[in-house]
Amino acid sequence: MTTASPHGDDALSGGPPDLARRLAHALACAAAEPALGGVLLFDLDPRLVRTVADLFTLLLTGEAQEAAAPFTLGSESRDEDLWTRTRLIREADGLALRTEPGPLVHGDDRPGPPPLAVVPDLGRLSVAGMRAAVQLLGADVAVVERTGLRLAARPRTRWLAACRSQDAARLSPHLLDRFALRLPVAGLRPPPLETLLRPGALPAAWRAAALHGVPATRVTDGTLTRVSDLLGPDAGARRHLALARLARTVAALEGERTAVPRHADTAARLIGLAAPAPRPADPASGPEPPPPAPADAASGAADRRRTDTRRDRSRRPARTGEPLFETEPAEGLGPASGGAPNGPATPFPEDDTDAVRDFAPLRSPWQRRTGASSPRGPVIGTRRARDLRDIAHVRTVREAALHQRVRRTERFTVAPVDLHGNIRAGTPERLLVLVLDHTCRGGDWDWQESLSPFLGWAYTERAAAHVVEVGGAHAADELRAESFTARSLLDPRLMPALYRPAGRATPLAHGVDLAVQALRRAFRQHGAGLAEAWLVVVTDGRGNVPLRASRTGRLPAQVGVSGVEDALAAAAGLAAMDRTRLHAAVVDAAREPYGDLPFALADALGGRVVPGRAARRTAEGEGR
Repeated sequence: MTTASPHGDDALSGGPPDLARRLAHALACAAAEPALGGVLLFDLDPRLVRTVADLFTLLLTGEAQEAAAPFTLGSESRDEDLWTRTRLIREADGLALRTEPGPLVHGDDRPGPPPLAVVPDLGRLSVAGMRAAVQLLGADVAVVERTGLRLAARPRTRWLAACRSQDAARLSPHLLDRFALRLPVAGLRPPPLETLLRPGALPAAWRAAALHGVPATRVTDGTLTRVSDLLGPDAGARRHLALARLARTVAALEGERTAVPRHADTAARLIGLAAPAPRPADPASGPEPPPPAPADAASGAADRRRTDTRRDRSRRPARTGEPLFETEPAEGLGPASGGAPNGPATPFPEDDTDAVRDFAPLRSPWQRRTGASSPRGPVIGTRRARDLRDIAHVRTVREAALHQRVRRTERFTVAPVDLHGNIRAGTPERLLVLVLDHTCRGGDWDWQESLSPFLGWAYTERAAAHVVEVGGAHAADELRAESFTARSLLDPRLMPALYRPAGRATPLAHGVDLAVQALRRAFRQHGAGLAEAWLVVVTDGRGNVPLRASRTGRLPAQVGVSGVEDALAAAAGLAAMDRTRLHAAVVDAAREPYGDLPFALADALGGRVVPGRAARRTAEGEGR
C-alpha cells in the first residue's frame, strides 16, 4: 500500500496488520497537525478503545515522557465537568477554593503535549459533550466565560471517538463534520495493534512529526482539484478542507515540501475512501516534483523497492474507472471473520442511509420538573469514585482483591483508591406509552394521522417510548399482548409496529395491564425525574380475551363480556398515579356496534377521547 512512510519498517508492512498501520498513520497525522485533531473510528471493537487511546497518547507524548491519562467523555458528562474544575488550595490565611480550567481546556497555551479526550461511544455522548466537540474541534480560538474563570486560547486538545456506522445517521451533521479524520476499522484486531505500542515500532519520522509538528507545505492547484474529484460535488467545504489538510500532512510526513495529487490519493486510501480514476494530466501544468531522496541509508533499499514497484505499475495499461481502493479483506477495510464485510467501509456512513435524525441534537430539551431529579439510570460502566454515592461494589471488591497480597493485611482491606462508582445513562424526563390494538385498524382508516400529535410531542421532547401491541397477526401467543421499550422514537422497531397486520384475538385487558405496569415502574424508578408521561390507547374497546386467559394461556369456553370488563378493571389501576404528570387519551376507532366502549375505557383511565378518522367520517355523516 502506498501510504507507507519512507521511514517505515517491516513490522508495519503487508498482510493483516495493514489496517493497524493505516490507523497508526492517521493518528500520526492527527498528532502532527492540530487542524486534524478530531479522529472518528467507525465500528471499533469496544475492547480496543483503550489500546487505540494508548497508541494516540504515545504519539502525542513520545516514549521518553510520562503520558498523561486521557479524559473520557460519556453520557454523564456535564458542562460543569468539562470547562471548569474547583481545587482546594492552602493559603497564608487558611484554605481557599480556586476555579481552574477544566480538562478540555487546561492544556491550552501551556507547554507540554496536548491532552487527549476519548469518547468510547459518540452515539451516547451527552448534549454537553457534543456541544463541546462542535465548539473546540477545528476552532482557531476558544473563549470560556464561567463563574470565576475567563479564558481565551487556541484549543490543543485532541479527540478520539468511536461510533457505530448505524448510529452515525442519528447524529448531528455539524458534529460529524468536526472530525476531520474518519476511518472504518471494523476489521481491526488486537495482535497487530498491540505491536505498535512496542518501543521503536513506529517510524521515526512519524514520532518526530507528532512531537514537533510538520513544516510548512505547499498545496498545488492540481491537488485541490483531485480532492474535489475524490469527494464529489455534493461534499461540504469541511470535507474538502479536511482531505486537503490530510494530503498536506501526508506529504510532510514523507519529507516533501509540496503536496501533489498523488498525496491526495494516498490520503483518500488512508481514510478508506473509494477513489475514482484521476483526470488526465494537463501538459501545461508540467510534471510533478520527483519524490524526495531517502533520509538515511537504512531506508534506501525500501525506497528502491517502492520505485521498482511504481515503475512496474506504470508499464501496465491504465484501466478507466477502476477504483484506487477496493473493499477487500487484504486492504483492512473492516472484514469480519471469514472475509465478509462487517459494515459499510466508508468514512461517511451517514450519506448512505435514510434514518431520521434527532430533533435539535445539540440543544438540551426544556426541563420541567416538580422536584429534584433522580440521578439513577441504567448502568453503562464504572469509573473511580468521586464520592461515596452510588458505589460499584463488584468493581470495588475486584480492585481491592488485586492488591491484598501487596498490602499484607490480616483482613480484607478496601483502600480509597479501590473505590469505583457507577456510570449511569441519563434518565428520560418524558415518556410515551402506546397501546396499539391492531384489530381495530381496517382498510378505511389509518391511525397515523390521529397519532401524529402524540408522536410529534415525543420526538421533539426526546421522550422514551413503551409500545404495547395487541392483536398482531404475527404474535408469538395470540392470547397475550407484546411490548418493547425504546430510548426514542427513532428506534427501528417502532415503524413496523404501527403497520402490523391484524390477527384474530384481541387481548386488550392484558395490553392495558402491561401499560399500567410500565407506568408504575417508570414513576417508581425515576421518581420526580419523570416530568411528564402520556398513555395513548388506540382501540375500539372490543376485547375478546379475558385477563386470566392471557396469564394462564387457557381460553375458557364462554368469554362473553369478561374481556371488556377486565380491560376496564385494569385501566382503573391508573387512578392512583400522579395525574399532574400523567395524561391519558383513547383514540376512538368508531366501530359499530358497541361504539361506546372507547368512551367507557377513557372514563376508567381518567382521560379524554380523541376521534379518529373513522369517527370524524361518522360524525360528518350524521350531520348531513
